[in-house]
Amino acid sequence: MRTLVTGGAGFIGSHLCERLLDEGDEVLCLDNFFTGRRQNIAHLLANNDFELMRHDVIQPVLVEVDRIFHLACPASPVHYQFNPVKTVKTNVMGTINMLGLAKRVKARILHASTSEVYGDPVEHPQTEGYWGNVNPIGVRSCYDEGKRVAETLCFDYHRQNQVDIRVVRIFNTYGPRMLTDDGRVVSNFVVNALKGHDLEVYGDGSQTRSFCYINDLIEAFVRMMGQDQQHGPVNLGNPAEFTISQLAELVIELVGAGSKVVYRELPQDDPTRRRPDISLARELLQWEPTTDLKAGLLSTISYFDELLSSGSEDRVSMASFSHRD
Repeated sequence: MRTLVTGGAGFIGSHLCERLLDEGDEVLCLDNFFTGRRQNIAHLLANNDFELMRHDVIQPVLVEVDRIFHLACPASPVHYQFNPVKTVKTNVMGTINMLGLAKRVKARILHASTSEVYGDPVEHPQTEGYWGNVNPIGVRSCYDEGKRVAETLCFDYHRQNQVDIRVVRIFNTYGPRMLTDDGRVVSNFVVNALKGHDLEVYGDGSQTRSFCYINDLIEAFVRMMGQDQQHGPVNLGNPAEFTISQLAELVIELVGAGSKVVYRELPQDDPTRRRPDISLARELLQWEPTTDLKAGLLSTISYFDELLSSGSEDRVSMASFSHRD
């Protein structure tokens, strides 16, 4: 298989590129390097089956591939809110371009959607049949509604043009190669604890999240792309639910830091509860996460500890996601 991975130099994309190469694919990694990093895929460059293309998905691209994993889009609030118009363009125009490519070359395409399509849910846990509770004009809607439109496009391209789609909804995922400044709760807590800083919890800390380790998610991606029974959407995440305060205390314990938890005002439209119902993934893919939170955090802490010790702390250059776009 010749496989295109958009956002392939990012946190999730780089792990996926590794896995596909291990399985014998030729991999074309496409990234504009806004949140992607060359060091994430530097160890793959010597592989003759790996090709790197610097490109922004809002511009069309003509390549011959058998499969497309469409991951390209900033996924943390600090990054997708930096240029919300560009975020919408990435979700809508980028997805149109990838679906158009899949139509032309008759490739199967997997679109990486998100649990954010559920908004601040009134159904708990969230099943794929839940339509969500999303603010269409809030500060997060460039991402939330952008992903909802991207799903609409996938199913309309399938119904109208018979494009072979797969759609997954990713819940909170963590692990090595997250950015130090991405604003996500796991990376924030780990980096601050390693630096001896206090851990900032928004609201009273009772809001919940479910944390899936990166290796478990990649396994689900591969299984979803490989099955022929259903187009999706399929929830992918860990159904074990933790409060943000519980996560903060566990990180402090594992790092062995003297950090304290401090509380800040809750951001607008921040979901109060988030836990996937993965019954469909269990049935369709025979998949469920196998990495418990403590083991996954230890691996993530080790990665950030080495990164910070080397002085090569990652920071996003906003220039590649310019307000001119």
